[in-house]
Amino acid sequence: MKTKITSWILQILVAGIIGQTLFFKFSDHPQTVELFAQLGLGAFAYKSIAVAELIACILLLVPRSIAWGAGLSAGIMSGAIFAHLTTLGFSGAEGELGIMAIVAFAFSLVLIYMHRMQLESLSCFVPAALRPREQSMLSIK
Repeated sequence: MKTKITSWILQILVAGIIGQTLFFKFSDHPQTVELFAQLGLGAFAYKSIAVAELIACILLLVPRSIAWGAGLSAGIMSGAIFAHLTTLGFSGAEGELGIMAIVAFAFSLVLIYMHRMQLESLSCFVPAALRPREQSMLSIK
């Protein structure tokens, strides 16, 4: 039960962090235009990222796709972190965005770990010791 509550809290936090920037990207907010201009990118880039972020938010809130949403959000946030480390920096308003990207990235990794068995196509890479054990009716005493 505690795991489900923790998961929902993390899902909502990550979706909230990612989702709060969607309005600015979809509405061509001047701060967004300026931020992406510093990176040498235009409207197509931030609108494409906004679509990916929207998909990640939806996947995070659908119980069967949490791991996929967390993976997508971790990928998006890794790009944001890279942009802050190389070009934007961590001072001022850009710094706040960079810190939120780090938090969302870390929480996404935790969610991937918590829901790793949802990634069935990748489950062969999960060590046997980390896989949840299935209990059969015969083994319950």
